[in-house]
Amino acid sequence: MKPFKQYKAIFFDWDGTAVLSRKAAPDPVIAPMKALLKKNIPLVIISGTTYDNIAGGKLENYFSADELQNLFLGLGRGAFNYRYDDGGAPVIWEEVIPNKDALLKIHRVCFEIHQTLLKEYDIRTDIVFSRPNYCKIDLMVDNDRGDRLFLQGGEIETLKRLLKVHGVGGGLRELIKISDTISEAHGLKLSATCDAKFLEVGLSDKSDNVDATLAMLERERGIKPEDCSFWGDEYIGVDEGLFGSDSFMITEKSKRGDFFDVSDTTGERPPGVARVGNGIEAFHDFLRGQAH
Repeated sequence: MKPFKQYKAIFFDWDGTAVLSRKAAPDPVIAPMKALLKKNIPLVIISGTTYDNIAGGKLENYFSADELQNLFLGLGRGAFNYRYDDGGAPVIWEEVIPNKDALLKIHRVCFEIHQTLLKEYDIRTDIVFSRPNYCKIDLMVDNDRGDRLFLQGGEIETLKRLLKVHGVGGGLRELIKISDTISEAHGLKLSATCDAKFLEVGLSDKSDNVDATLAMLERERGIKPEDCSFWGDEYIGVDEGLFGSDSFMITEKSKRGDFFDVSDTTGERPPGVARVGNGIEAFHDFLRGQAH
């Protein structure tokens, strides 16, 4: 791979890209992050998780007030966008949060998906209802990821076998179609994504975080999408034409940027995504290189 160019902003996933797991100490990635933040290079964490799961909810403790001016987060599958205007705790500058009635509609859609999978295909699922604007439907309830909640090797093949055994002939694409059909029947247009273990259905996804932050960076700092790089470990295809959660960082606005995958898993990736491999170490090395 040719040497990386110097980027004016860096977007990246957290679990599996910056840190090995959300319970792992973030110290190895903090030093290269600090070096870039001191140079006024915006760093943007894009993750489906909540703030409490990023460095134990204490990320701001690792950086100075000046460094925090260049740190941004897009979390909760598009639900929350954070910045550190006061140098202390993060503040939400944009959010996509439904009222209680709208959230309950999302819950009903997801429960109906659960019922459909059980009634028509005899697939047992669990549902996490506590997310701010979406639900996580666990498709492989007997498969425990432990504290490594990102896509694991072999999971895609395991899910495909499960779906085939239970008569879901269209695979993951059929799951997405089932979700879309039920959403539309409830008068909703929801985003359904799948990382093999979890089918996530809600109002937004990572693309909303990316687009909102790109617009803000261009407005406030003149940084354009082609000045940015986007790093993740879940770009790989989960089915024909369907890609992992980090592929949602590729939008009409962001597609002029550069996209990199640190996963060692073999498989198809979206056009334009470069496979780097070597996991979190590759990302840390990239950050260190950008600081020089």
